[in-house]
Amino acid sequence: MAVTTALPSNAVRGPKRGAPDRQRGNAVVYVVAVVVIALMLAPVAYIVLGGFRTNSQITTDPAGFPGPWEVGNYLDVLGGGLFWRLVGNSLIVGLATTAGVVALGLAASFVIARYEFRGRGAMYALFTAGLMFPVTVAITPLYIVVRNLGLANSLGGVILPQIAFGLPTTIIILVPFLRAIPAEIQEAAEIDGAGRLGFFFRMVVPLAIPGVVTVGILAFIGSWNSYLLPLFILNNPATFTLPLGVQQFSSQYSVDTARVLAFTSLSMLPALVFFSIFQRRIVGGLTGAVKG
Repeated sequence: MAVTTALPSNAVRGPKRGAPDRQRGNAVVYVVAVVVIALMLAPVAYIVLGGFRTNSQITTDPAGFPGPWEVGNYLDVLGGGLFWRLVGNSLIVGLATTAGVVALGLAASFVIARYEFRGRGAMYALFTAGLMFPVTVAITPLYIVVRNLGLANSLGGVILPQIAFGLPTTIIILVPFLRAIPAEIQEAAEIDGAGRLGFFFRMVVPLAIPGVVTVGILAFIGSWNSYLLPLFILNNPATFTLPLGVQQFSSQYSVDTARVLAFTSLSMLPALVFFSIFQRRIVGGLTGAVKG
């Protein structure tokens, strides 16, 4: 009688190598991510820590840590009127740009996404093509147009072009959101007596809030960090935005390196905090736009 001997399952299938390979792959990914994050944060950390040092400390050991910590540089910047005037100008420009981009972008996206008309595809393609023309390409004719409108050396001359250059990204993100709204909702609203404007304000705007928040954050951060356009439009220091103010302050106090670093770090702080708070909103909004 033949005797059958059962072999262990691992002898038949062989050793599992998938899990160790995946673990090594994950470890490599984590190491690369840590290196990239460190390279990105190192300049920011150097500027922030440099503001807590004295000029003699920076001269003696440029890469060292503060010892002792000097908070007077930050207090001098915060106690002066220049920094807050620049912050106020940047807030005016950023909020006005965000409001214009969101309002005009949402209205245009609603028309493109929800209604059939001749030239709709060409209109959408025209807005999409706007991404291929950055402000650096159009800065000279743009300055001529702004000057002819009488808006040179004013915050309005910065706000209007920033709204125009922010619309392509806004429309590309919002159109999929509005297309994803079921047609049954619009039909039910029409049966209840709601017109196009009623449907837009009562149904479309609340349902598009994730996308609206995303484009609003992107528009505000882009306006806050804008440098080239204000550089060409604004000549009066009283109307400078924060990026221009940093350049002016750096030129004026070029000898006081520690104070310049403190001013620069305080200028970066609002955008970093704003982006850190709303980064999930940005990712969620872009994910929704892709799904739509």
